[in-house]
Amino acid sequence: MSRPFKIEISESLEELEKALRHVTQASSKERLQMLYWLKSGQVSSRRKLAERLGRDEATITRWVRKSKDEGTRGLLEVKHAPGKVASITGEDLERLKKRLQEPSGFTSYGQIQQWLKSELGLSLAYKTVYEIVRQRLGAKLKVPRPQSIKQHPQSLSHFKKNCL
Repeated sequence: MSRPFKIEISESLEELEKALRHVTQASSKERLQMLYWLKSGQVSSRRKLAERLGRDEATITRWVRKSKDEGTRGLLEVKHAPGKVASITGEDLERLKKRLQEPSGFTSYGQIQQWLKSELGLSLAYKTVYEIVRQRLGAKLKVPRPQSIKQHPQSLSHFKKNCL
């Protein structure tokens, strides 16, 4: 014989309706919908609730238990993985930023890699260095535009006079 499916929901129907209208995440909306149906009496069993939501009964049981233990706020909480710790932070990042702003700067990401290893003792992959410099710091390398070796200085001055 299974346990009776009784749950006490502290929020009123109006509060649940308002929360349903304003929620943006689909997972939170499903859980609020479950609470709304239970509070309004539209659904009375775990099985019917699982069919309506398209979830397994074990999931419904887990949600109900979480709602009892932690309340609605705990039920709607979405946990995220913390992610990887940044490989270069604080003072080292500031030093790199200042070095990138110097007029001489760097001519390649490989050169930045070598500088990080010699100056800061950090051994970072090329891709990591590129992402830190371009995405995180928004800096560009100090590389002049390429010029042809065959170019004559007189032709260049003539071109600038007549065309520009």
